[in-house]
Amino acid sequence: MQPNAAGSSPRAGVHGTYAERSKSPYGQVTGSAQGTARPVRTLHARLQPTDVATKLRVTPKTVARWIGGRVPYPRYRTALADLLDLDEAELWPDIQRQRTTASGIVAVYPHRWSVPRAVWLHLFETAETEISILAYSGLFLADDTGITRTLAAKAKAGVKIRILLGDPDSQAVADRGTDEGIDPDIMAAKIRNALALYKPLRELDGVEIRLHSAVLYNSLYRADDHLIVNAHIYGTPAADAPAWHIRAADKADLLTTYLDSYERTWTTAHPYTTDQ
Repeated sequence: MQPNAAGSSPRAGVHGTYAERSKSPYGQVTGSAQGTARPVRTLHARLQPTDVATKLRVTPKTVARWIGGRVPYPRYRTALADLLDLDEAELWPDIQRQRTTASGIVAVYPHRWSVPRAVWLHLFETAETEISILAYSGLFLADDTGITRTLAAKAKAGVKIRILLGDPDSQAVADRGTDEGIDPDIMAAKIRNALALYKPLRELDGVEIRLHSAVLYNSLYRADDHLIVNAHIYGTPAADAPAWHIRAADKADLLTTYLDSYERTWTTAHPYTTDQ
């Protein structure tokens, strides 16, 4: 089975359902009290302070300060978020608000697999108009039942869904397999697997899947005005490459550049049919 969107097996129920989360993984709230409340609740609910101190190699007094409202240094924020399987923005929304730049950069991740699954779910669950995916296979999404069910629910709610995957018979797909250091036939097989997993989606109104033969420098995952970009690096699987989350801002050139690229690729792609 392929890893889920966060790079590990789905763990539904370990930390409660996503619907039970009261804060957006990258949402914004105002007020310092709101910015510190989530870490306090989370630490008490999930781990003992002594456990956190041991795992992060800090003193219990330091953890007590965090529970009391002090924001940890960046290296500890990252480690604590990983330990709790949450995004930093969910734990410290005020810090995230300060980091969001005028260009719309919300978060940067060293690897695609380090993007928390909650972020992927929230990205698609909050879409009201359009969801667009551009990748070679994007199998990590197609193989995640929670994600595909979310996409289906959104389609039924009237959200337009467009999925652009690589043509498994194209030279671009074969070259990408070579670039990633895997057999080109394996890359083509991953795409065919993703297409098979998307079969229930294809039967819904408002869902369109096309195949492209383009050379991609990034994979794109859009929900309305939010976009996760996954870089493609020679010799590196997409899951190991960096990803960044951007959103529309006053100066939306960054987002627009990627969306224009998506539209050009969509225009040149051909509809997927079941006999392919």
